[in-house]
Amino acid sequence: MKQFISDFNKLVKLRLTLTVVFSASISFLIGAKQQGDIIWINWLILTIGGFLITGSANGFNEIIERDLDKLMKRTEDRPLPAGRMTTGQALVLSLFMGIFGTLLLVRLNFLAGLLSVFAIILYAFVYTPLKQKSPIAVFVGAFPGALPPLIGYYAAFKSAGFGFEYAMVSEAAIVITPWVLFLIQFFWQFPHFWAIAWVADEDYKRAGFRLLPTTKKDTISAWMIFISAVLMVPVGVLPMYYGFGGWVFTVVSLLGGLLFAYYGFKHIKEMTDATAKKVMFTSFIYLPLTQLVLLFDFIPLK
Repeated sequence: MKQFISDFNKLVKLRLTLTVVFSASISFLIGAKQQGDIIWINWLILTIGGFLITGSANGFNEIIERDLDKLMKRTEDRPLPAGRMTTGQALVLSLFMGIFGTLLLVRLNFLAGLLSVFAIILYAFVYTPLKQKSPIAVFVGAFPGALPPLIGYYAAFKSAGFGFEYAMVSEAAIVITPWVLFLIQFFWQFPHFWAIAWVADEDYKRAGFRLLPTTKKDTISAWMIFISAVLMVPVGVLPMYYGFGGWVFTVVSLLGGLLFAYYGFKHIKEMTDATAKKVMFTSFIYLPLTQLVLLFDFIPLK
């Protein structure tokens, strides 16, 4: 049983899944604050549904990449390449999680359920195969990667088909707020994934993954990491610009963006794994911290 739990954690990429679920659940609470009513049972349903959806997408990803995972040190101990789980077992688990997770989210909000299915398809069946083909995979993967805040936010609202029961909620709150949350997470993924790709380049090469902008650890790739890091400064101001982010959030977000830019600049100068790791660790802290601060410094739109 202990081995199965360990293998299940690796199949669903537990740390990654929990990060995604955190993003969606915080966005749910922001959406709930917007409409003035937090229904905690719905938050729990979203958290469980989000976990299952993300776990399903990661499971499909590992099924598709099972032979490639054997070639990389960081993934060789996953249950499929290590031979502790069959493809059939992983497929049954992934299908169950995907179907049950979607049903839970559709129960909360039809659009949230629809977006979750789109996220699974885009991540597992478009992004995953692209990783061996072209660096554009990072751009494509940023779309499903940025959907959790959108799914979480919409799940806080009751829906009738494609529409929402607005109940004193402005159109800006249904359109601008969730899409700004989407944009922040979308742009965050470029310095995040490119820094990881730089650090893990040798391992990725063994599997033929091409995730750095030029597929090499060169000056252009370093500059792209820097530019993407600098972009986090203006992106972090968007919530205040649109009127739903307070000063505390904006200061924290700006400091995080400037830290991104500083380490990105150091990386241009030195172009080492150590400087890329600084960008990577900044990305680990930036997203959950800014989302948490925004939850407490959120200004509902009229």
